[in-house]
Amino acid sequence: MKDRHALPLYLQISEMLIREIHAGRLADGARLPPERDYAASLNISVGTLRKALADLAEKGLLERVHGSGNYIRARADVESVYAFFRVELLQGGGLPTAELLSVDRLPKPEGMEPFGTSSEAHRIRRLRRLNGTPAILEEIWLDGSYAARLAPQDLRESLYLFYRERLNLWISGAEDRLGTGPVPDWAPPAFGPEPGRITLLASRVSHASDGARAEISRGWIDTDVATYVARLK
Repeated sequence: MKDRHALPLYLQISEMLIREIHAGRLADGARLPPERDYAASLNISVGTLRKALADLAEKGLLERVHGSGNYIRARADVESVYAFFRVELLQGGGLPTAELLSVDRLPKPEGMEPFGTSSEAHRIRRLRRLNGTPAILEEIWLDGSYAARLAPQDLRESLYLFYRERLNLWISGAEDRLGTGPVPDWAPPAFGPEPGRITLLASRVSHASDGARAEISRGWIDTDVATYVARLK
């Protein structure tokens, strides 16, 4: 839990538990370990854990029974920072973190699916980890009309949260397509599959609240450690 992360630590814990619940690793009705034991297992303070549990209780995912303990109340319709993040560890869940590799404002490549109103876009390349394990290589193209430039320090965690809070851009939906493709030559050594290796490729078109296509992205997934998951309820 010591990776650098833009979210406060208690929200990291809350988001991690939300993903564990959605993955079924924390079942409805499950009783969490005693708070001191649970905090020690996560290497955090009891105070930080209690703030995370309070956030879950506020979202209706936790029932705190005095004298008995904390019980999971699984729900599908929960607001989450990573609600659109569909990649999980093979065993389920995993807290996403991100390492920015590069950000550049460039003309949109020829042949790219049309999106946005600008002739330019911000190309963001990142390595995503789940619980600290490199799992996804991302290339995101955000239409240039939403910002003149992007500061690298703003692009290390949830982009959709950054879009909403700093660019007034609300991503309200996305269309994903799965296929396969070779790992690009800019992949860093930390990413398991070597450049050229064929792996699972998730392509996404993200829509703003006005229905406009705001962003196009591709994610190469290391299937030795992670997979794409979409749950229908």
